[in-house]
Amino acid sequence: MTTFATSGFARAYAAPLCGQFRVLPEDFIVDEQMDIALSGVGEHLWLQIRKTSSNTDWVAIQLANIAGIAAKDVGYAGQKDRHAVTTQWYSVQLPGKADPDFSALPPEIEILQQCRHDKKLRRGALSSNRFVLTLRECSGDFAQAQAICEQISQHGIPNYYGEQRFGHEGGNVDKASRWFQGELRPKTRNQCSMYLSAARSWIFNHILSQRVQDGTWNQRLPGDVFMLDGSNAWFADDAAENLPERLSSLDIHPSGVLWGKGELDTQAQARELEFTQAARFPALCAGLEKQGLKAERRALRIKVSELQCEVLDTSTLRLAFALPPGAFATVLLEQLGEFVAAHPATAPRPLLNEPLTA
Repeated sequence: MTTFATSGFARAYAAPLCGQFRVLPEDFIVDEQMDIALSGVGEHLWLQIRKTSSNTDWVAIQLANIAGIAAKDVGYAGQKDRHAVTTQWYSVQLPGKADPDFSALPPEIEILQQCRHDKKLRRGALSSNRFVLTLRECSGDFAQAQAICEQISQHGIPNYYGEQRFGHEGGNVDKASRWFQGELRPKTRNQCSMYLSAARSWIFNHILSQRVQDGTWNQRLPGDVFMLDGSNAWFADDAAENLPERLSSLDIHPSGVLWGKGELDTQAQARELEFTQAARFPALCAGLEKQGLKAERRALRIKVSELQCEVLDTSTLRLAFALPPGAFATVLLEQLGEFVAAHPATAPRPLLNEPLTA
């Protein structure tokens, strides 16, 4: 077992509990929410799949093998947890082909519905993810935990990247650093992507952690750049009188830099804080710039919708909630305490069947 923790990053709330999660696959349920109306015609077959104890890429390879296509022609909106029961959509590109017979799929993969469409499913094309987490062997102040859930519903949580982003025992950050310093060369495009994402996320999490410590992760810091809730649109701090009200209502959120080429959009104190934290990792910053990534922004805070905390018995809790795309359920869990994962989210699964074509 391993203990989930975002590598010591600061918490925004007290953590009154300890316990276990991911004891059983059904203890971690994820349902992907989509707002796309499928046309019923086209060369892309969309499949809603319920997978158990399987990672997203492994399922994509199984679909590609049966369909006789390249794995790159299988689309999905986002990665879902392996040690869980998750429901998500995939698209399979079948130009001029009939629907394949998927009866030979492994038992971990269940097709719930399917429909043709004229477009491939792209990354990020989802409205939210709904979670139901069962926490076992819990001890601590259950009433305080429920009170914190009320606060989270009103004020949101820090938008940290979760442990999944950094690889098994955080190894992707180390590999990114070694790559940037010429000590390692990624073997595949997927490895390049993982190492670049881990490096950017590591820097971002340190910026956010400092603002959590300062109490400004959900407040205006002079020179801030604000992001509209549920959008990538942003605007620079103009000291408008209604900024505190908009921040309080979660209409807007302070943002942090995703490091890359280009000038920082922040000014004054916000800019200084971002530079100070990024300067702790010069090799990562230089490597990201050399690889041509452009600086972007990510909200420092996210809304948590429909949050419920139910006490099932003297040692078992159930959390239900919805998060926007790109948010991590384990980050919410960390706000409530120290939880041991029976099955770490980052443990790799061997690809038992390689795709038929590259």
